[in-house]
Amino acid sequence: MSIIENLIEYYDELFPVTEEQKEFYRSVTQTYTSPVKFLRVECGTGMFESQLAREGHDVTGIESYQEILHSANLRRRNQLMSIRFFQMPVIDMARFLGKGFYNIISCLDNRIIFLHDQTLIRKFFFDCRQLLSEGGTCILGLLNFDAFTGEPLIKLPNRESLRAKLFSEVWIADDGRASVTQNVETGNGRLLPVMENCPAYLLRPAEVKSFAQEAGFSSVAFYADFLKTPFSGKEESLVAVLR
Repeated sequence: MSIIENLIEYYDELFPVTEEQKEFYRSVTQTYTSPVKFLRVECGTGMFESQLAREGHDVTGIESYQEILHSANLRRRNQLMSIRFFQMPVIDMARFLGKGFYNIISCLDNRIIFLHDQTLIRKFFFDCRQLLSEGGTCILGLLNFDAFTGEPLIKLPNRESLRAKLFSEVWIADDGRASVTQNVETGNGRLLPVMENCPAYLLRPAEVKSFAQEAGFSSVAFYADFLKTPFSGKEESLVAVLR
């Protein structure tokens, strides 16, 4: 069950666009002819996408939650920017979006795990490969679940801003299935539910590499962060670059 509206007010604070992220994307963008065509899968409130569009790029964002998508569309005040947002399940993106069109496809902030099933995750990699142009890049930002221990309960790192904290826990059932519970604590100490027992798939680095190669990607590079810190396998976060 999801009560995502409790998170929207604090979304941009808890999932900020850092200078490191901007510079990381600038370095990738330089390898393509402008305007670079971006697709963000589970784009959230579209803050980063709006910045890319202001820089002159062609930007598409898809989001599963209508409530969050409304916030993204409010950013589209300048009609001259080449940007559009769609409410769309991730599993449908290869049906409705242009194959071979996008230079860069991203899925960040660990949103990929909510595809919640290995078959759907593998489909995601195949769909990205279809939607990418020749020489295109897929960028994934996720947690490194190899770095977390504890069953049946795994406490994930908190996200914090001046006004809120986001607490996330993963519960693992006896059959190995995982689910995520999230709560946001506001500045006045109120604890609001965001999601309760939402199915998730704990995608691990070895699977990212395996699924990417299976889908036809020729190279997979792992970093610990957007600074391109080498990934040793012990870090809690992971940025994967697929080409």
